[in-house]
Amino acid sequence: MKIRQLGLAVSGFTTAARATCDYKPQVDDLALQESIKLENLLPRSQKLQDFAYATEARNRVAGSPGHVATVDYIISELEATGAYDIERQPFTTTIQEEGSYRITVDNVEWNAGELQFSASGDVTAPLVVVSNLGCTPEDYPAAVAGNIALISRGTCEFGLKSSLAGAAGAIGALIYDNVPGDAPLSGTLGSAPRPTGPYVPTVGTSNNNGTALVQVINSGTEVIAHLDVETTITDVTSDNVLATTKCGNKDSVLMFGAHTDSVPPGPGINDDGSGTVALIEVAKQLAAYQTTNAIRFGFWSAEEVGLVGSTYYVEHLSADALAQIRAYLNFDMIASPNFIHGIYDGDGSAFNLTGPRGSAELEHFLETYFTPYNSVPTEFSGRSDYAAFIDFGVPSGGTFTGAEQLKTEAEVALFGGVAGAPYDANYHQAGDTIDNLNTEAFIIHARAIAHAAAVFGESFDMLPPKEPASVTRFKRDLRRRRNEDQMRGVKWSHDHRREVGDGVGHTHAGCLAGKMVAGMKS
Repeated sequence: MKIRQLGLAVSGFTTAARATCDYKPQVDDLALQESIKLENLLPRSQKLQDFAYATEARNRVAGSPGHVATVDYIISELEATGAYDIERQPFTTTIQEEGSYRITVDNVEWNAGELQFSASGDVTAPLVVVSNLGCTPEDYPAAVAGNIALISRGTCEFGLKSSLAGAAGAIGALIYDNVPGDAPLSGTLGSAPRPTGPYVPTVGTSNNNGTALVQVINSGTEVIAHLDVETTITDVTSDNVLATTKCGNKDSVLMFGAHTDSVPPGPGINDDGSGTVALIEVAKQLAAYQTTNAIRFGFWSAEEVGLVGSTYYVEHLSADALAQIRAYLNFDMIASPNFIHGIYDGDGSAFNLTGPRGSAELEHFLETYFTPYNSVPTEFSGRSDYAAFIDFGVPSGGTFTGAEQLKTEAEVALFGGVAGAPYDANYHQAGDTIDNLNTEAFIIHARAIAHAAAVFGESFDMLPPKEPASVTRFKRDLRRRRNEDQMRGVKWSHDHRREVGDGVGHTHAGCLAGKMVAGMKS
């Protein structure tokens, strides 16, 4: 097997290998589902953790040794089947290679939440409460100059808050969560620079800490904080991996995707090692069959720093190659310990934002599969690797089991678990390990991938004709939603993505119009 790289087309198989498709049985839906077993999924999850723990940083950040090992493993596993044309697609991006975050308040050290891409600095000054949610320059009082801004999470992205604090003359920023609890807020500012101002040393803290500070400061008591942040920001080359079945019609492609990188604090075995492992295992088992339509597995790098890999892939497709993709299904976090079964809201019935034509049918297809297990819709907010696909008119869908938001009583009635606890208490933390996985959710969602491969590998008859990318209903709805949000002060990024949930990642939207709903990620 030769690997296609750097845009150079290399023959992936011989005439003899091509002929083997004729001797493979046609894909069998139930048999493929049943071939997906925990006894194979979990050792693969352990492999990813081992790759992370073999490095000093103990993570799989894009471009890091742990991530390079992950990419090499994916290629090795799929190459061994002889069933796929494999492309390693390199690109360059900016990552936070290392980071340490400390906070002391009135000489008492607190647990500090990591906000990636923070400026480095060691600063001590009084805390000054920022008005509203710190999303406009007017929210920053003159007193913030030379001091540390105390800002609530909400509405706009963390990077905007830090840069506005910098523009107002603050020497640091402390952002507290808007979700009740003691867990320190963590996330990403996104890479600098920003036109709104320079980043300052920025640290996260819990809602309980933040609201208590606001109360004390507003009573007239001065509170001194010390922030000590050291970050190493660097440009790296990283790789997507694309694996396309040798069998099947290449003009009619079903595509799956999951991201292969983690955040710096940990190995990312649920986020998104679970999706990565499920795709590897489905691809391995699918290799025994032939399909009418080609199936492509996309393993995306640098999702955690802004959906970079998947966006790079889609934006570098030719018009013809883009037209060949009939559907894209995304799987990001599918084994959360306190799980929900979230399905992307392709028909817009829960969030009033539809995906491209065909997305509704993908949602209904997955809802049918999950009927024995119950499900809730999750928003197409543009916050995971489906974003570029829907921007370019590809019918999209997928599943999600939840991140840092709290599970409701209504969701416990549907899925079991613990109300008032996060779906994944180890989201973006060092504890996102193999011990963090819910095996019940893991096997259900992995088999859902197998089911989709078998059904759409044979026929796309249940999907309507694909809309041209330039006139998708999604883009029309997106423009309308963007205008409405901006009138309400909800921020959108330069690439027209809605910055829901302020850049921390997966968000949960609660109940809407009496329908249980759940949100997704950036």
